[in-house]
Amino acid sequence: MSCAENTNASANDPLESLDDAVAAAAFRRLVRHLRHRHDAHNIELMGLAGFCRNCLADWIVDAGAPLDTAGAREVIHGMAAAEWKARFQSEATAEQLARMAESLKKNAT
Repeated sequence: MSCAENTNASANDPLESLDDAVAAAAFRRLVRHLRHRHDAHNIELMGLAGFCRNCLADWIVDAGAPLDTAGAREVIHGMAAAEWKARFQSEATAEQLARMAESLKKNAT
């Protein structure tokens, strides 16, 4: 189960009525917040919410951004993903990996 499999989208969802400019501004604010909060590690985001920065990159590609995976991750991370990983990502613990696996199961519901 990946972070991309559950969209929970429905035509009558109030989220669908948001102006695209408003939604885009909120998305950019979220991305900038995550760029600032390097202490919010991807593995922790996956364990808690079932998505991370890399999922956001995948989602913008899925939405039609003319980027490959590396380019999309650079947009989200604010730098090349390899640089971000080297600077901010630590090795995941067994507990973090187990929490992520359990969290991803919830993406199907």
